[in-house]
Amino acid sequence: MSELTSDLQTIHGVPVLMCASGGETIGGERDALDLIGNAGYQGAQWVVIPVERFDEAFFRLSTRVAGDIIQKFVQYAMGLVVLGDISRHTEDSSALRDFVRECNRGRQTWFLADVEELRERLKS
Repeated sequence: MSELTSDLQTIHGVPVLMCASGGETIGGERDALDLIGNAGYQGAQWVVIPVERFDEAFFRLSTRVAGDIIQKFVQYAMGLVVLGDISRHTEDSSALRDFVRECNRGRQTWFLADVEELRERLKS
């Protein structure tokens, strides 16, 4: 991953790797491992990935792409934020809506609308 596609920021004392909306598609475990490695190398605790970067299969739970990617972040104790509007996906899938709701209750994976929401979450 080049410096053009990510930026390490500190939000409320938490190091966060902010990925740019332009860049390679995140479509599987290998992509997740590349991001986790880069984030870990830079000292990040969270990786924020814009919704546009994810392969469409990520939002269809039956493909298991989301589960595989999130599992890698869990294994390496790296927080994951899916940033942006996913309403077109959640409108079509009650399972995805439930999944997002459950994720957002935890401290590992969040689906957030914008950076302001992220700032609020990292305050606590």
